[in-house]
Amino acid sequence: MNTEKDFSPLTPNIVRALNDKLYEKRKVAALEIEKLVREFVAQNNATQIRHVIQILASEFALSQHPHSRKGGLIGLAACSIALGKESGLYLKELIEPVLTCFNDSDSRLRYYACEALYNIVKVARGAVLPHFNLLFDGLSKLAADPDPNVKSGSELLDRLLKDIVTESNSFDLVAFVPLLRERIYSNNQYARQFIISWIHVLESVPDIHLLDYLPEILDGLFQIMGDNSKEIRKTCEVVLGEFLKEIKKIPSTVKFAEMANILVIHCQAADETKLTNDLIQLTAMTWMREFIQLAGRVMLPYSSGILTAVLPCLSYDDRKKNTKEAASACNYSLMKLVTPEDDEEEEEERRESTGSPSKENDKPKTETDSNDMLNASQESVGFSNISFFTPASADRPQVTLDLDGIVQVLDRHLHDSSTGMMTRIAVLKWLYHLYIKTPRKMFRHTDSLFPMLLKTLSDESDEVILKDLEVLAEIASSPAGQTDQNLSCDNADNKVVLKVPESVKPAQQSSTGSKGVDSSPSTPSMNSYFYKFMINLLKRFSLERKLLENRGAFIIRQLCLLLHAENIFHSMADILLKEEDLKFASTMVQTLNTILLTSAELFELRNQLKDLRTQESCALFCCLYRSWCHNPVATVSLCFLTQNYKHAYDLIQKFGNLEVTVDFLMEVDKLVQLIESPIFTYLRLQLLDVENNPYLIKALYGLLMLLPQSQAFQLLSHRLSCVPNPELMRTVDESKYMDSKQHVASRRASHTQVDYSELLQHFERVQSKHLEVRHQRSGRSSDHHDRKLM
Repeated sequence: MNTEKDFSPLTPNIVRALNDKLYEKRKVAALEIEKLVREFVAQNNATQIRHVIQILASEFALSQHPHSRKGGLIGLAACSIALGKESGLYLKELIEPVLTCFNDSDSRLRYYACEALYNIVKVARGAVLPHFNLLFDGLSKLAADPDPNVKSGSELLDRLLKDIVTESNSFDLVAFVPLLRERIYSNNQYARQFIISWIHVLESVPDIHLLDYLPEILDGLFQIMGDNSKEIRKTCEVVLGEFLKEIKKIPSTVKFAEMANILVIHCQAADETKLTNDLIQLTAMTWMREFIQLAGRVMLPYSSGILTAVLPCLSYDDRKKNTKEAASACNYSLMKLVTPEDDEEEEEERRESTGSPSKENDKPKTETDSNDMLNASQESVGFSNISFFTPASADRPQVTLDLDGIVQVLDRHLHDSSTGMMTRIAVLKWLYHLYIKTPRKMFRHTDSLFPMLLKTLSDESDEVILKDLEVLAEIASSPAGQTDQNLSCDNADNKVVLKVPESVKPAQQSSTGSKGVDSSPSTPSMNSYFYKFMINLLKRFSLERKLLENRGAFIIRQLCLLLHAENIFHSMADILLKEEDLKFASTMVQTLNTILLTSAELFELRNQLKDLRTQESCALFCCLYRSWCHNPVATVSLCFLTQNYKHAYDLIQKFGNLEVTVDFLMEVDKLVQLIESPIFTYLRLQLLDVENNPYLIKALYGLLMLLPQSQAFQLLSHRLSCVPNPELMRTVDESKYMDSKQHVASRRASHTQVDYSELLQHFERVQSKHLEVRHQRSGRSSDHHDRKLM
C-alpha cells in the first residue's frame, strides 16, 4: 500500500498500524479510529464519518494485502462501536465490505470478518433487519466453513442475529422467503443445520407468520429430513410437527391445495432400502391424512395423485405398519369425500352450456361400439403422458373431482402384476364406490375398465374376486348403464362366438331414472352391460378352463347373490343355447346344474322350479331345459327337480340311442348320489305314493338299468327295494286319498302349458349335434393317426 497516499482524516500513524502484521498494533489503530469517529459524531459531521468508512472499506478491507484487509475489518468494527445507535445510518457501507471478506481464502481473515460483523450487529441490533438477507446469505456460507474457528465465530453471530429477530416485530418475512426457498435445497450438512435452525426460530415467533409461506419451503423441509445426520432429522421432525400443530389450530388460513402435490411426491418411497425414506414417507402420509380430514373437498382435485401415493402403501407388511395405517386412513377419508354431487356437476355444466340436456352429450367422450369394447386389448396402458400431480384442468373449480385421473390410477394398479393384494382390494373398492356415487361419469370409462375387471376374476385371492364381482354386478345393474348397443360379441381372434338372442335384448331405461325393464321377464333390473358381462364371463370360462374348474362355481354362486339367481341362470342358458363349442356347453351346463342342485344360494330358485305353478316358472324351466339338453344327465336331473317324472322317463328311454361313455356313467353315478341328498327329500317321500308317481319309479329303474353293478347301482337298487306295495299303502280315509289325487292332478295340469313333445324333439336335435361333433372329432383323430403311420 502506498503510505504516502492521503488517507485523511486517518493519520499516518493509524494507517501504518492498520497495515501492521501484529494484531496488537492493529487493535491500537482501531481504538484511535473509534476515538476519531466519536468526535465526528459529537460534531454531527456525517460527511467525515462516511469518508472514514469509505477509506476503511475500499483501501483496507477490500485491499489485495491480507494485513490491510485485517486492519480494515477491525477499523470498520471500531466505527460501528463509536457510532452506537447512529450506526443504523451507515450499515450498508459497514456490512458489505465485511461480507465480501467472508469469501476470502485465508481462514484467519474469514474469522476476523465474522468477529467484525458480530460487533457491528451487536451495536446496531434491530437496525440490521433491513439488511437481514445479506447477513443470512453470508452466514449460510460460514455455517459450512471447514475451519472450526470460523464456524464457531459464525455460530456466535448466528445466535445474536436470532435473538434480534426474535425480539423484533418488524422482520420482513416477504423479502426473506425467496432466499430461504433457494438455500433450503443445499446438500451440505452444516448448511442444512443452519437453515432448519432458522426455520425453527422463525416458526416459534408469534408475530412472524411463517405458516403462510409453508408451501414454498415444505418440499425443502422434506428434502432435509433425508439427511444422514440424526440430529438434523430430529430437528426437522420437530419443526414439521410444530407446523402441523399450527395447521390443526387454524385450518381456515392454511393453503392446503398448494401443498397437496408436495405431499403426494414425498408419500412415495423413492428408495425403500433407506431408513430416511421411510421417515419421509411416514411423515408425508401423516400430513396427507390430516390435510384430507381438515381440508375436505379442497383435496378432491388432487385425488389421482394422492391415490398414486397411497394405494401401494396399503400392501406394506408390519415393518411399515405406521405408514400402512396412515395410508389406510387417507384412503378411507378421501373415499368419503366423493358424493353424488360429483355426478351432478356434469349435468349442471351441460345445462349452462346448451340450455337443456342433450342425448348426444350423454354419450361417452370416446365412443366405442360393443364389439370394440368386448375385443379390447388387455395390454398395459402407457403412463408416460399421465400427470398424477396436477388437477385435471385449471379452469375447473378447485372442488371438482378429477375422475379421469382417478380411473387412470386405478386401472394402472389393476394392470400392474406386482400390485399387492390389499392394494387390489382397495382399487376395486374405489371402483365400486365411484359407480355408486358417480355412475353417469363412471360409465364413460366402463368400456376400458371392463376387460381388466374380467381378467381380475382369475386372481389368486378370493377376497379380490369377491370385490371384483361386486364392481361387475354394479355395472350390470346400474340404471346409468342403459344403452342401445348391440349385445353381440364376435372375436375374430378366437373361435368362441357368443351371442345374446333377440328375446333378451334390454329395453330402454325408463324416463323416471329407475332401473329399466328389460324385454326378458327374468331380468327386470338389468342393463345392457349385464349381458355383456354374462357373454364375456362364459367366453372367459371357455378359454380358461382352469378358471371354470377352480373358481367357476364360486364365481357363479356369488353372482347369484349379487344379481339374483334367476337372472344369472336365465341369461347363461340363453347364451349357451347358441354356443358352438358343444363340449364346453356340456361342461358348463354340468357346472350350472351342480350349482343349481347343491348350493344354498339357489334355495329360492329351486323352490320356484319345484312345482312350476306360474307362467314365469314354466318359462324359466323351458329356457333352462333347452340349454341343459347339451348334457343328458343334467336334463334328467332338472326334470327330477321340477317333478316332471314322465318326461324324465321319456328322456331316459332315449338314452339307449346315445353314446354311453365312462364320463356319462360317472354323471349318472353323481345323480344317484344327489337323489340320496337332502335336496331330493321330497322326491324320495313321493315314492310312498306309488299310484300317483309311477313314472318316477320307472325313471329311477331306468337309471338303475343304465348303471353297471357298481356302488351307485347297489345304492339305487336298495332304495327302490324299499318302495312299498301300493295296495298296502292305500289309505283308509277315502276323502284324503281323493284329495291327494286331486292335488297331483292339479299340479300336473299346471304343466300343460309346457309343450313336452317339442322339448323332447329339441333334446334329440341337440344330442344329434353332439354325436355328429364327436364323430367328426373321432374322424380327425383317425386321419391324424393314419398320417403318422404313413
